[in-house]
Amino acid sequence: MSKILAAVAWPYANGPRHIGHVSGFGVPSDVFSRYQRMAGHDVLMVSGTDEHGTAIQVQADKEGLTPQQTADKYHRIIAEDLRHLGLSYDLYTRTTTGNHTVVVQELFRALHANGYVVPKTQLGAISPSTGRTLADRYIEGTCPICGYDGARGDQCDNCGNQLDPIDLINARSRLNGEVPKFIQTEHFFLDLPALSGSLKTWLGTRHGWRPNVMNFSLQLLKDLKPRPITRDLDWGIPIPLPGWSDNPMKSIYVWFDAVIGYLSASIEWAKRSGDPEAWRQWWQNPDARSYYFMGKDNITFHSVIWPGILLGANGQGDHGGTPSGLGLLDLPTEIVSSEYLTMSGSKFSTSRSKVIYVGDFLREFGPDALRYFIAVAGPENQDTDFTWDEFVRRTNSELANEWGNLVNRSLSMAHKNNGCVPTPSTLTQADQDVLAISRTGFDIVGDHLGKAHFRQGVTEAMRVVSAANKYLSDSEPWKLKDDPARRDTVLHTVLQVVSDANTMLTPFLPHSAQRVYEALGGAGVWAAQPQMVQVSEEGHGDYPILTGDYAHEAATWASRPLPAGVPLNKPQPLFAKLDEALGTTGPQWAPVI
Repeated sequence: MSKILAAVAWPYANGPRHIGHVSGFGVPSDVFSRYQRMAGHDVLMVSGTDEHGTAIQVQADKEGLTPQQTADKYHRIIAEDLRHLGLSYDLYTRTTTGNHTVVVQELFRALHANGYVVPKTQLGAISPSTGRTLADRYIEGTCPICGYDGARGDQCDNCGNQLDPIDLINARSRLNGEVPKFIQTEHFFLDLPALSGSLKTWLGTRHGWRPNVMNFSLQLLKDLKPRPITRDLDWGIPIPLPGWSDNPMKSIYVWFDAVIGYLSASIEWAKRSGDPEAWRQWWQNPDARSYYFMGKDNITFHSVIWPGILLGANGQGDHGGTPSGLGLLDLPTEIVSSEYLTMSGSKFSTSRSKVIYVGDFLREFGPDALRYFIAVAGPENQDTDFTWDEFVRRTNSELANEWGNLVNRSLSMAHKNNGCVPTPSTLTQADQDVLAISRTGFDIVGDHLGKAHFRQGVTEAMRVVSAANKYLSDSEPWKLKDDPARRDTVLHTVLQVVSDANTMLTPFLPHSAQRVYEALGGAGVWAAQPQMVQVSEEGHGDYPILTGDYAHEAATWASRPLPAGVPLNKPQPLFAKLDEALGTTGPQWAPVI
């Protein structure tokens, strides 16, 4: 049994999340984590809400709230949506905890002591109308390298190069379009060039990464620059150095504190588990594996900058050093990034009203239809356009007609004729063939999921479903009234394949998988769901987290033999067919695509 860390990107607490967000960080990480648990591995899946920075302050001003009130509001909304989607976090927390502050400051001090954090005076952008600092990501303009007219102040998503806001051509504020004013200000920088040699060596040990991640990371190494990790902003973690810690207008940059959240969340989980040192099994264990899930716009932070932070804090950068007080920390095993889910070829954008919120989608269609669409048609390897037509087609033809109809037909016939799992007699070659396809499916689907190839995994699982449908149609058990022994053999065989297919689909469709398990006579929890729990922290009050008891679920990655005679429950439709008109119009609440 391996220790597997699933480190999931932190959604920002300046509003509800849309389906483009969860297609990148949410559903892929949960499919992976559920499979690994079923396969017998000890998974720690952590994340939380990213709650510091300029964007929170801006949203607070819009709503007439304080930054903390804004973070409180959206942390709860986001956590609720992720709970309803069924994301099986061991801990989903937040960055405004005392625990997180302690961990972030410890790594900052270690980097500074090892010489990888250096002071530097730079030109910082402020808003002429408000006098507030403009974060790099809130400045847009034309990239001076490739000419792309949508580059941000920290990097160009088109060519992948690091940028400074002052370098942008025709720089403008994303908040109100005004030209930013640049003033001299002193800050601390992460000295990435002093980590480039160790980063290159480490990247050379990474095998099997998605090509886009590796190519992008190697390209970044060619032109690393020191990157600012403090800002002129009062909404953030204080800088833990003499002469800086008591300055209310200087704080640690939000991107730096957010990536450290994977570690701080693991430490918080350990404390809440009753064993404060348990986190070390996932972070200081040569046999542990760690997988980081995010959209492609976050590759930079996870494949280069976060490993650089860890190397520097470990004292393993180009000019050495000593480990932080937390000890040597493991670097990522793999970066699992997704491309963009788009609408009409453009990124989902709240500011441009091109957005489908997760909460709205779940209220209308439930979680498993969205999870399935993201897995089978989402942006795993390339940008993918979301259309209502494709969503309706997939739901109706694959979930309702293929899978739902198979479950309903086979269970209804067995329930009507036997009331329980039928007793089989001698198996024919056709029976053995479909059972062999089913048994082989576990290895094929499992291999894909272990490599984070979700589209191939769900496609292979649905291939088993198709084989079962063909077997049922060819065998025609409804015509075997005069041969009950053969009829019962066919029904037992198809129910066994249904059970197997349900196991293979469980990581993708955990809610409906529970229902199929119960319809087949199973008792208890098959696929555990996350729970929202109110917790407290001294000095920081109460706040909700997501957690769950996944160790005691019944689901395992193996065929579960169906004993004859087990009572069957009358099946209910798994997936309702959608009105085909939705494929043209979408729901009334949805934006026009």
